[in-house]
Amino acid sequence: MSVLSDNWIKKMAIEKKMISPFINKQQRKNKISYGLSSYGYDARVSNEFKIFTNIDSAFVDPKKFSPNSFVTRKTNVCIIPPNSFVLARTVEYFKIPRDVLVICLGKSTYARCGIIVNVTPLEPEWEGYVTLEFSNTTTLPAKIYANEGACQFIFLKGDREPEVSYADKKGKYMKQKGVTLPKI
Repeated sequence: MSVLSDNWIKKMAIEKKMISPFINKQQRKNKISYGLSSYGYDARVSNEFKIFTNIDSAFVDPKKFSPNSFVTRKTNVCIIPPNSFVLARTVEYFKIPRDVLVICLGKSTYARCGIIVNVTPLEPEWEGYVTLEFSNTTTLPAKIYANEGACQFIFLKGDREPEVSYADKKGKYMKQKGVTLPKI
């Protein structure tokens, strides 16, 4: 596998709509940076958040997940309670090529504040808005800023196309539109 450069990412974003909307260079100006970088793409977090709450003394069960475990907010700044997490989604919609796997790493600005961003790999031929998880590992409330950088996606090209892609197996998170909760 090889890591794909800004030239390849830009070409695929423009010609194949791999990333939409696409920002062709890093944007900063008093914001957490986002846009195209040398070997990746820094995606933004939207203003849609699902904030974990324990109001109903719910259990976290990936096989029987209760939407009552979250409160939904549309806001420009989301506050994550101490030792808790929120789910959000990217501003950008992704369409991954058949011979590419995408991994995600959190922005160092958030990591340095004890905020961890987690995303599972984007498999070949997956498409949709990416659901992001922000974990606040601190004992203090933490802020997430909508429409600013959240994480960096790194594109890896396989030596050949896979026998079965995410689209082929009709993956359960295909073409997700909003913040998507766990499914079985």
